[in-house]
Amino acid sequence: MSIDSATFRSVLGRFVSGVTIVTARDEAGVDHGMTASAFCSVSLDPPLVLVSIAHDATLHPVLLEQEEMAVSILTASQEAIARRFAEKLDNRFDGVGFTRGVTGAPLIDGALAVVEGRVIHRHPGGDHTIFVAEVLAASATMDEPLLYYRGGYAHLAR
Repeated sequence: MSIDSATFRSVLGRFVSGVTIVTARDEAGVDHGMTASAFCSVSLDPPLVLVSIAHDATLHPVLLEQEEMAVSILTASQEAIARRFAEKLDNRFDGVGFTRGVTGAPLIDGALAVVEGRVIHRHPGGDHTIFVAEVLAASATMDEPLLYYRGGYAHLAR
């Protein structure tokens, strides 16, 4: 017995997640990035995180070849950036401030937190690949997170 995709999407949409921009540089030094909510911690010792990337995402082939990557966890005020990186654009970084971290991958300016890592495992996961990265550097600020809930962006109610 299998669940239909509409029900599956509806049920999982009830799980609130943060919103991230996953970034990496390709062999030619071109920056790539995309919005992702399928991100989480895996282990504290060693520090590991995972991100799940669809096979048809432009970042997917980059992460198959490159080890270095970064994840910028967005603040509530960065919804426009999340939307920009969710679109199919040639250069998503135009007009978006970023710095380079220890991995060389772009870190979105003003992010709530950033995690930089080296991909150590790639696992098939249906129409996605699950990338597990060892964390090399991380930092955080004290701001409000941007959330994803039921197919849209949300904010904490205080």
